[in-house]
Amino acid sequence: MKKAAIVILNFNGKGMLKKYLPQVYNHSVYEIIIVDNGSCDGSVDYLLSHYPEIKLVLLKENHGYSKGYNLGLEKLKGDYEFYILLNSDVTVEPQWDEKLIQYLAVRPQVAVCQPKILSLGRKGSFDYAGAAGGYLDSMGYPFCRGRLLHTLEMDRGQYDESTPVDWASGACFCVKAALFHDFGGFNPHFFSHMEEIDLCWRMRKEGFQIHCCSETKVYHLGGGTLSEVNPFKTYLNFRNSLYMLYNNLTVSGFLQVIWLRFLLDCAAMIHLLFTKGWPHGKAVAMAYLDFGKKRKEIGGFRISRTKSLKSEKSRQIFSIIFQYYLFGKRKFTQLT
Repeated sequence: MKKAAIVILNFNGKGMLKKYLPQVYNHSVYEIIIVDNGSCDGSVDYLLSHYPEIKLVLLKENHGYSKGYNLGLEKLKGDYEFYILLNSDVTVEPQWDEKLIQYLAVRPQVAVCQPKILSLGRKGSFDYAGAAGGYLDSMGYPFCRGRLLHTLEMDRGQYDESTPVDWASGACFCVKAALFHDFGGFNPHFFSHMEEIDLCWRMRKEGFQIHCCSETKVYHLGGGTLSEVNPFKTYLNFRNSLYMLYNNLTVSGFLQVIWLRFLLDCAAMIHLLFTKGWPHGKAVAMAYLDFGKKRKEIGGFRISRTKSLKSEKSRQIFSIIFQYYLFGKRKFTQLT
């Protein structure tokens, strides 16, 4: 069995591969594998001609992030101890992958870790997708060390300590391969967005930890597949957040949370109507409608749904929305 593989999921990302793959290739210790989600932009031909030594796993259609990785990694099952799932729009530093694997290998209770993730577009700033490790408030809204809602902090070394977190970013997701498969991988119903948070939550319910390994960092462009202006991204974010709550809370816990979530999401829908337009406001409504129709389909992932997680009951942040808008908190260190 080999130690680790860096697995990059690609869908019509030839431009990203041409721009960022050379740097990842030159600065990585472990083998790189590309899982192609049925691209039709010449990505595969480009890889075959420029990187014939890179292993390709070819899928016939675009299955999204969740099922795409599930299908791709199923073909690698049993061959590697660790996977590093890396977005195609990421640049890295020398030995970045070795540091992540070394960190994870000596910690039996840690299932997943991520590096610090900085922005490629805004020099010195943390990146939206994960920053220095992710957290959830009591209603399932995500936030990060270095990123509260849409406010990004500059990296001044304030989060250089490696620490347990609630979730690790899918932009650079280092996971023990056996555990990934034991937990059924990502929930394929998510398609894209928040599937990594859901998997981390399921792992934590079974006693495993998620960490941010601040000993190394990568740089992420973001929006490579779905940009912020795409209403489908808005739809996925709201729908998948509901999926995640339904998957991981007990029935009573879900009923306690959903009424306030609904009110806050209605406020978000009105805000989106006036700031981004009708398609984004409609996307929030469609997210709730589709969740109502399909919630039974995702029930198969409700592992240990009756178990309670002690840290969930004593979570310090009741609502990141309230902290941000009512109390003016803009930095992680200001949260109490």
